[in-house]
Amino acid sequence: MPKPTWKTFSPAQKAALIAAGTVQTALFAAAWADLSLRPEERLNGSKTAWRAALFLNFVGPAAYLALGRKKSDWTEADIPDQSGKVVIVTGANSGLGFETARALAQRGAAVIMACRNPAKADTAAKKIQSLNPAGSVSVMALDLGNLDSVRSFVEAFKAKYNRLDLLINNAGIMVPPQGKTEQGFETQFGVNHLAHFALSAQLIDLLNATPGARVISVSSTAHRFGQMDFDDLNWKTRPYNAWQAYGQSKLANLLFIYELQRKLDAARKGTLALAAHPGYAATGLQGEGGGMQLANRLFAQTQQMGALPTLYAATAPDVRGGQYFGPSGLAELGGNPQRAMSSERSHNISDAWTLWKISEELTGTAFSV
Repeated sequence: MPKPTWKTFSPAQKAALIAAGTVQTALFAAAWADLSLRPEERLNGSKTAWRAALFLNFVGPAAYLALGRKKSDWTEADIPDQSGKVVIVTGANSGLGFETARALAQRGAAVIMACRNPAKADTAAKKIQSLNPAGSVSVMALDLGNLDSVRSFVEAFKAKYNRLDLLINNAGIMVPPQGKTEQGFETQFGVNHLAHFALSAQLIDLLNATPGARVISVSSTAHRFGQMDFDDLNWKTRPYNAWQAYGQSKLANLLFIYELQRKLDAARKGTLALAAHPGYAATGLQGEGGGMQLANRLFAQTQQMGALPTLYAATAPDVRGGQYFGPSGLAELGGNPQRAMSSERSHNISDAWTLWKISEELTGTAFSV
C-alpha cells in the first residue's frame, strides 16, 4: 500500500489536518504564554516540568490548561474591615477607580475621590452613598495634568487629615492623540507616571506616619512592550506612537513602585509599595469606538472584577512590599486576583534609579522617603 502524501489527501482530509494543526499550535501558544507569566507558587507542579509537558501533542497543553494552574477564589467579600482608614483613590469617578472607592467605602474606609471633574465625581459619590456604605466618600479636586493642582490637592488634604492609610494611584489615560500636560509633558507619561510620582512624594510623610500604610500603582500588561527612552521620554524628537507611549508610562509605574519599595526598605519604613493590573476589563479607558465596545462585550471581564487585583494589593494581609498582582485566569486577562510576574525590564534597577532622578527633576519634587 503506497505511503500517503499531501498530494494524495482529499480536500476534506487536508482541511482536517490544517484545522488540527492550528488548534494544537493555538493550545501550545496559549499554554506557553500563560506559563511564562505565572509565578511558580501559582502552579500545580514545577514550571520546568510543565514546559516539557507542553510538547506532548494535544495532551500536554490541554493538561496544563485544565490542571496546571492554581485557582484564586479571592473576592470583594474577603476584604478585611477598613473602618478608621483614610484612603485616596485617584480617578475614582468611573471605571476601576469607582469600583475601588465603592468597595473600600462599603468596608468602612473614609475614601477621598481625587478627580479632575468634581461634578462627575459628585455624581459618582452619590451613587456610592446611595448604597449606605459603612464608611464614607468625599470628593477633592485633582487634575493630574497639572502639577500645580497636585500641590494644591496635597495642601488641602493635609489641612484636613493627619493620616493616610492607602494611596491608590489609579487614574490614567490610554492611547490618546499626542498632547501635553500643563507643564509640557507628553500626556500619558505626565498623567500616568509623573503626576502620581509627585503626588506620592508629597504624601509619603503621612503614609510613613500611618502604621500599615500602602501605596498602590495601577499598571497594565502593556508594560511588557514598554521601553524607557531616557533621551526622549516626552516624545519631542521621535515620531509619536500612542501605544508605545502608553507602554512606556505603564512600565514607568512598575519601575517607580519597585524603586520606592527598595528605598522604603533601606529607610526601615513600614509602608508597602505595590502594583496591580486589571487584565482586560470593560471600562471607559478603551474609548467609545464601536470595535472596542464590541470586544469589551464579547471578551472583557467586568469593572468589578478588574478592580479586584488593586483591592487585593490594598487590603490582603499576606502581601509583601514590591509585589505585583493581576487576574489569575489564562494569560492574566481575567479572573480572581493572584500575584503576577512583571517583565524583566520592570526590574532593571539602573533604569529605575535613572527614572527616579529624572522624575524628581521634571516635577521639581524632592522625594525623600
